[in-house]
Amino acid sequence: MLTALKSILLTPWWLLELFTSAKSFRDNPLLGSPRLNRLGLHRWRLRAAHHLTQRRRARLARLVSEPDRQAFERDGFVVVHDLLPAAVFEDLRSRLLSHRAAAREMLQGDTITRRIAVDGAMLRDLPELRALIDEPHWAGLTRYVAGYGRAPWLYVQTILNRVANGDPDPQTTLHADTFHPTMKAWFFLTDVADDEGAFSYVPGSHRLSAARLAWEGERSLTARDHADRLSSRGSFRIDEGELTGLGLPAPVRLAVPANTLVVADTFGFHARGPSVRASIRIELWAYDRRNPFFPASTDGLLAAAGQIDQRAPLYWRLLDQLERWRLKRNPWRDCGLKTPDAPAAGQADSAVAVAGAE
Repeated sequence: MLTALKSILLTPWWLLELFTSAKSFRDNPLLGSPRLNRLGLHRWRLRAAHHLTQRRRARLARLVSEPDRQAFERDGFVVVHDLLPAAVFEDLRSRLLSHRAAAREMLQGDTITRRIAVDGAMLRDLPELRALIDEPHWAGLTRYVAGYGRAPWLYVQTILNRVANGDPDPQTTLHADTFHPTMKAWFFLTDVADDEGAFSYVPGSHRLSAARLAWEGERSLTARDHADRLSSRGSFRIDEGELTGLGLPAPVRLAVPANTLVVADTFGFHARGPSVRASIRIELWAYDRRNPFFPASTDGLLAAAGQIDQRAPLYWRLLDQLERWRLKRNPWRDCGLKTPDAPAAGQADSAVAVAGAE
């Protein structure tokens, strides 16, 4: 009786989620319905989201150079070496790595991800950082790939590889983030070695080919009950051996020096490369995943209120509140004031409670 009443009350919400970025086959019985997906629900969402993103990108094409646009259309990612003049970069890196600010950490397998939100206070303290995110190459590429003419969410991110006892980092398995185009960018503040967690990407896998659409459709029929939790929540994993059947090449691993910018559409198959030793990678990390069916930016109200730079802190506080209400566990644990290059010593044990969080 209670289950039936819950379904009646939640059905309008589940219906609404069909027209949003919601992706979890496990949490929404409509998205996860084998019958509806056999009729084409998942494939319809894919086609519609990709079509709308292509139209938005076409309107923003003026923001990027022709070589960058061609590289992105071909590969699904763009690599820009020496984004900043060497002296400017060294000054920015020095100031960022010594900047103490409120940090959050999440454990996945044996790897800790630390994030420091780039908020209004940090931008006031570090005008060099404001200059970077207003720089045309950075601003144009991140907006074009995202398909929205607004600044993405931005963090100083530290990846602490192999610092905890646990299973391998799930981010080292090839996967797509979600069903629609989405943007992530990495501006590396440290050199990235090939065997220390380098970003990997399958060139061309950002395109919704007929083979990819059929593969997605087949996966959607069993995704709800998939043994892999992240796949059941809409971030499909793929074995490298399956790529040939989709007409795709092997992934490339981007071992790059500091002062390199990588911007990618993470509907394409990608992964964090494995690290053979304990290692640290520090970057400015940008992220943009909005409602693909909504024609305008979904953070317009925050922008109008002058709070656009506070998105990340506000989001963390919301997750904290949901956890206090026992509605949802917040995987991002408050770890106090830290610099981006602070060591992982003593943190692994405290992070174990959120192992495996998405």
